[in-house]
Amino acid sequence: MASGFFALLDDIAALMDDVAVMGKVAGKKTAGLLGDDLAVNAEKASGFMSSRELPVLWAITKGSLLNKLIILPIAFLLSAFLPKAIIIILLCGGLYLAYEGAEKVYEFILPHAHHKEKINLKGLSEEEVKEREKSKIKSAILTDFILSVEIVIVALSSVGDIELLTKIIIVTIIAVLATIGVYGIVALIVRMDDFGAKLINLNEEEDSFSDKVGKLLVRALPKVIKALSVIGTIALFLVSGGIFVHNIHYLHELFENLPPMLVEFVVGIVVGAVVLFIINAIKKLIKK
Repeated sequence: MASGFFALLDDIAALMDDVAVMGKVAGKKTAGLLGDDLAVNAEKASGFMSSRELPVLWAITKGSLLNKLIILPIAFLLSAFLPKAIIIILLCGGLYLAYEGAEKVYEFILPHAHHKEKINLKGLSEEEVKEREKSKIKSAILTDFILSVEIVIVALSSVGDIELLTKIIIVTIIAVLATIGVYGIVALIVRMDDFGAKLINLNEEEDSFSDKVGKLLVRALPKVIKALSVIGTIALFLVSGGIFVHNIHYLHELFENLPPMLVEFVVGIVVGAVVLFIINAIKKLIKK
């Protein structure tokens, strides 16, 4: 009886060791996607009234957890019974991520008219403001769903051929930590200017230490969001390029003597540019 109990403990310890080792690998592979997730959601959660930022962020977080709840069982079933589908989904996701990165660069170089427009909530009724809020939350949750699919699939592909239970534990942990980590950091970012304002109003002294820190935080917020956007775009090219290089043997063998990160970045840019060109051409044909 006792020996059986200790054997069970050994099995649990071995399982936890596998989870720890493979969890690190999966975490590294998904880090690039989390950078983009962070950049996108920091942008989506900003631009609201101060009192609505955290409720909006909480609504997006709940939507993100629901996304994971839908995606994880489907991904595990495919991994167990139709593993080739994982590669196909991964490559399709790579196309989307490369396209998203290329579109961001294209919009930066040639801004579209609708991107120049700024949302002005002044003069809108409470109902219209709520409608805008709901629309932005839905958009954020949809974006999160696509990124969540990629995070789960990339995590699944990175753990390789291991026991299903270990795979389920690792990928679930990565998915949950991704949501908590990303939206926790986003909450800190979007409240940075409010915290800065509180520091400025902390005392009546002019140019005090708290004033300097507060002003720095207020000025830093838009720069932090812009920096995250740039980092997120680079991450999109690296992750998408990595998906193609590691899953298409021809590309892997063709550039095996070059630095892997450079190859992944260039492949991501090239694929993104091609997909962007095709989609823009299709849009023009539809308009005609």
